[in-house]
Amino acid sequence: MRLYEVIKRPLVTEKNARLQAQGKYAFEVNRGANKVEIKEAVEEAFKVTVTAVNIVSMPGKDKRIGRAQVTTSPWKKAVITLKAGDKIDLFENL
Repeated sequence: MRLYEVIKRPLVTEKNARLQAQGKYAFEVNRGANKVEIKEAVEEAFKVTVTAVNIVSMPGKDKRIGRAQVTTSPWKKAVITLKAGDKIDLFENL
């Protein structure tokens, strides 16, 4: 899997902003990606050292659109822990 296929987008929430103080960053990743692929993709993309990767599979949610009830697609979230002193500048400007 290529780098741009593994990492889909950064997750910017209040909870993730608090995690950044601990050196942790959250990304939405490809559902087929494993921890090793995610670690390599983050290290190559942002030139940082990753010490841990935690993955959470997020289930789809039921939503109502008018009378129809639909289910959103499930997705995968990865929380990346960086080596002390490393930062991802992408998140610092938000």
